[in-house]
Amino acid sequence: MTDFTRLMERSWKKGWARVAIDLGVDTTTPAGEMIANSVANFSQFERRLIGQRTKDALAVRKAQGVQLGRPRVMPAKVVKRIESMRKKGVSIRGIAEALNEARGADRARGREVAREHCAEGVGRQEERVRSARPEGA
Repeated sequence: MTDFTRLMERSWKKGWARVAIDLGVDTTTPAGEMIANSVANFSQFERRLIGQRTKDALAVRKAQGVQLGRPRVMPAKVVKRIESMRKKGVSIRGIAEALNEARGADRARGREVAREHCAEGVGRQEERVRSARPEGA
């Protein structure tokens, strides 16, 4: 709404005639200006409603336990490399630094590998080992 208001104010100061042909609105007249402002107000109202409905729907999905957002994906090759380095006693920080130096594990959108990402890879391996053990072992 503020962009529209600024545009209308600028056009009025500079003497521009703004005409919305598809709406049949001529903003050089008081009635045309009122209609243009009403359309802008309803557009802003609609945007806010859409935003609120989206926010509410996401809250419901989150309450249902649905994981929102892009899933974290680490290539199997990188997970194996992390596991191998971890077995050799390399720290999580050391693994992250090594992967970043080798550029062998570029993350989504070209970001560096963080320690947390390496810990995720190690955590997945430890989880697999735990789930493979018989109860009470």
